[in-house]
Amino acid sequence: MLEVFVNAVLEDRQNNSYIVLLKEKYGQRTLPIWIGENEAFAIALSLEGKKPPRPLTHDLLKLIIDAFQSEVVKVEVVALKMVNESGTYFAKIYIKSEGKVIAIDARPSDSIALALRTGSAIFVDPKVMDENGKVLEGDTNLDEMKRRLRNTKPEEFGDFHLDK
Repeated sequence: MLEVFVNAVLEDRQNNSYIVLLKEKYGQRTLPIWIGENEAFAIALSLEGKKPPRPLTHDLLKLIIDAFQSEVVKVEVVALKMVNESGTYFAKIYIKSEGKVIAIDARPSDSIALALRTGSAIFVDPKVMDENGKVLEGDTNLDEMKRRLRNTKPEEFGDFHLDK
């Protein structure tokens, strides 16, 4: 399994939906997954560190898991299958309870929203990433960015004025 992180949540106006971008933690590829508006909102809230005034569905699920002294070990995006003539991603949530780890079938969007709330790792099956991952234009890794910045002269940045 390849560890990933949520790189962004974007609006796809052409298809009237949203896309969550899962970026390899130790690689260059990004896996786009189309998701619904509610799930996009839930993921974006977590990414921004905001808490809703009342628990959303994923917050409630976390509270229930915590109440039973269980924990989300990890979530995995495990497959892309054809369902009703369109590609549908499948995921699993791994929950540890009473010393046992159980895998629960879930949508990737719900799995990701829950993982962000519990601080759990997110993984993607290598085959899924190989077949559907993309290196996005302008996407560089941190080491490459550091190298470029080290080799850039301050005068090449231009004259910036930051308003307070």
